[in-house]
Amino acid sequence: MAGVELLTGRAGASASALALETAATRHPGALTRIALIGNPNSGKTSLFNQLTGLNQKVGNFPGVTVDRKTGVSQLTPQLRAEIIDLPGTYSLYPKSLDEKVITDLLYDRGSAQYPDFVVITADASNLRRNLLLFTQLADLGLPAVLALNMMDVAEQHGVHIDIAALQQELGVPIIPMNARKGIGIAALKIVMAQMLGAPTVHFYEPEDELLPMIRQIRYYFNLHNDYLALHYAHQYRHIGFLSPDDRAYIQELTEKYGFEPTARQAQETIDRYTLINHILLNAVEVTRTERNEPYSNRLDRVLTHKVWGYLIFFAVLFLLFQAVFAWASYPMELIDEGVAWINSLIQTNFNGPLVSLLTEGVLAGLGGVLIFIPQIALLFAFIAVLEETGYMARVTFMMDRIMRKFGLNGKSVVPLISGVACAVPAIMSARTIENWKDRIITIFVTPLMSCSARIPVYTVLIGLVVPDVPVLGIFNLRGVALMGLYLLGFFAAILSAWAMKFLLKTTERSYFIMEFPVYRWPRWKNVGLTIVEKVKTFVFQAGKVILAISILLWVLATYGPPGKQEGAEQQVRTERQRLEQAQPAATHTPTENTFADETERLVASAKLENSYAGMFGHVLEPVIRPLGFDWKIGIALITSFAAREVFVGTISTIYSVGQDATQQTVQQKLSAERDEQGNPFFTPARAMSLLVFYVFAMQCMSTLAATYRETKGWKWPLLQLIYMTGLAYVSSLLVYQAMV
Repeated sequence: MAGVELLTGRAGASASALALETAATRHPGALTRIALIGNPNSGKTSLFNQLTGLNQKVGNFPGVTVDRKTGVSQLTPQLRAEIIDLPGTYSLYPKSLDEKVITDLLYDRGSAQYPDFVVITADASNLRRNLLLFTQLADLGLPAVLALNMMDVAEQHGVHIDIAALQQELGVPIIPMNARKGIGIAALKIVMAQMLGAPTVHFYEPEDELLPMIRQIRYYFNLHNDYLALHYAHQYRHIGFLSPDDRAYIQELTEKYGFEPTARQAQETIDRYTLINHILLNAVEVTRTERNEPYSNRLDRVLTHKVWGYLIFFAVLFLLFQAVFAWASYPMELIDEGVAWINSLIQTNFNGPLVSLLTEGVLAGLGGVLIFIPQIALLFAFIAVLEETGYMARVTFMMDRIMRKFGLNGKSVVPLISGVACAVPAIMSARTIENWKDRIITIFVTPLMSCSARIPVYTVLIGLVVPDVPVLGIFNLRGVALMGLYLLGFFAAILSAWAMKFLLKTTERSYFIMEFPVYRWPRWKNVGLTIVEKVKTFVFQAGKVILAISILLWVLATYGPPGKQEGAEQQVRTERQRLEQAQPAATHTPTENTFADETERLVASAKLENSYAGMFGHVLEPVIRPLGFDWKIGIALITSFAAREVFVGTISTIYSVGQDATQQTVQQKLSAERDEQGNPFFTPARAMSLLVFYVFAMQCMSTLAATYRETKGWKWPLLQLIYMTGLAYVSSLLVYQAMV
């Protein structure tokens, strides 16, 4: 390839040796650091996956909450390099938080994270637009390689590129490639191994009247070229590593010389495109036939249609929801049964407090982590396929106009819909939203969508108070009530987003610029890597928080003040023994085992009431009594924070007190529960109050852990918890007081 020939031979070998020595001096003992940068949809992620494979990890850029993907690539048998995957951007004038991390990294030459050189990915079918970023990076003084990706797409569009001529014009190595299929990767590695210390090229010189200001900035900060100093003048307010004194100095200079950044940026862009047009004039030939309309455009007429487009999208969402909800049930049951089998095996052969901690705390918490893996894997498999094929870009375009009215954008649709299955992967899928404000609002309101974990709670309580009668001859009233709860959560999410649009103050404007990639078959290797990365992120990040809280909840529910649980247990056993002796002898034999089992349930309930968790329930009772709840429901509210399904198990134990042992189902036990006056405890008012509370209350600790993981701090999880708890309390209070 022509791109490989540029640095070969005697001069290339000398440059390579000098490069390795320079890198060793700048980063002693460190790997060669290579940054991947390019326009969105230029194939940068595919190239990163091809270079690093499974040798990837996700961390934070220093000082910010944007994820950084890094990996290790073996360029030659003797040379390994660290590859940094930077967020996609169209230019070095950032508009979003993701793009700002690029400038912070590339402007600070003294940083330990500064790359030794960059690989710029460019869409060969749209080279003119992609070269704008390339020329800016070259003018920063960074040695560069141009990875000319999607050559097959360019040929399909009638774009023919003379690689040798273009390489001569740009003065850098150019590697034609197809990153999705791995074509050109070997040649790119060879050139990358030779690039360190290579000379840089320049395309743009600032106007003469700006030089006095630029030179003062350059010498004050000890910068290596004029163009970098010009960017300091443009963006000093947003450069994270500058001190207040540094910003004040630059501001004084810009005011002194009358520097107008907007006008200068526009003029620079015009000048660059004039130069790019000249470069491409003799290197690129485009042959178009109007009769052969691209296949993607024909599909777009249907898939983005103002009527059919939405119908097709909802059909796709229905399939996605059914897959995540139904297909994941079998592996989730296997995981649940596997953890239960291990628990049973340990409890059968061992006993003691440590065994209880292991089985009821550690393994239960671990099961709460592992059971989400099938849903996460399936959800992100579908999302990855939709993104790989190019359909996801069309979905966000269609939905943006609707969602923006409520403070969201088109990319918020997938997290909201997938939140009906599980809020954890739904919150993680909000990662695709570039704008910080839109992403935070989406993460904040997604838990208001009723997840599948609430179905057992809804089913039990609806069955208590809603008659099993038909509606309009074809619908069931209980089914209508269940749908109403889901719609209530959806409208709450939309209205909350609308309110946050006004309350969340930010200077960052929300722009939605979407480039449609061409439709293509997904690369299953990239889909697999996406699944592995998301599952690893959940297990090792959110999983740590879930496990810790599970252990804490076990301790609170197992232990209590000294002597209090023992006294309660003795009281229950004494009362049960008196009751057993008072029964006729003929009834002992057929009910002996059942009576003993009932006694153990009563003992467990008494110990729970006198545990620290039970004490919290009694402390909580005065607060929740206006909602119609007692201390028993208070305990269920506390324990179900681990997972909403825990509510059913908790009330099943608590409401066994005083009940006939023949009543087996939770619904039967709740129906038989009586209040202090002997009336049914779960009236329609109390049941509806509890239902509304669970519609709005924070779903579970897994959701908080996911929010913490995505926002990189406790501020938003705590605000989310406070808001949803307050909304649940007020709504439940209004419902109960209105119905009693």
